[in-house]
Amino acid sequence: MSTAPDSGQLMGMLLKLINAKKTIEIGVYTGYSLLLTALSIPHDAMKDNEGSFDFAFVDADKENYLNYHERLLKLVKVGGLIVFDNTLWGGTVAQPEEAVSEDRKESRRSIIEFNNSVSIDQRIEIALTPSGDGLTICRRIR
Repeated sequence: MSTAPDSGQLMGMLLKLINAKKTIEIGVYTGYSLLLTALSIPHDAMKDNEGSFDFAFVDADKENYLNYHERLLKLVKVGGLIVFDNTLWGGTVAQPEEAVSEDRKESRRSIIEFNNSVSIDQRIEIALTPSGDGLTICRRIR
């Protein structure tokens, strides 16, 4: 129920690469990824929730990923990153619906809709990585 270690390592690298100072996180379970973010950004970085952000991480209810995406595009600056966790949803996004357990179907449909939407969103560049349970990295370009 927390960010996979390999995903955490990748996120730490991304934070350092973009020299993120202002970050936002949606969905904190154990706080692991939030702690990772805090440890990876410079000590002088501001972590408040106003202004434009360099980096956003989303690991919340999958049914609202598209809503979070739209709101975060207004908060994250051009050149900033938005990272969404669990975008492979245990591999179910590649399975036929009848092979997916009932308790995962609704979230699976939401993740598939999200994946399809961001793949054609011209405001961002994306990379879907198989790290952990799938990380979609969105770089805002406009």
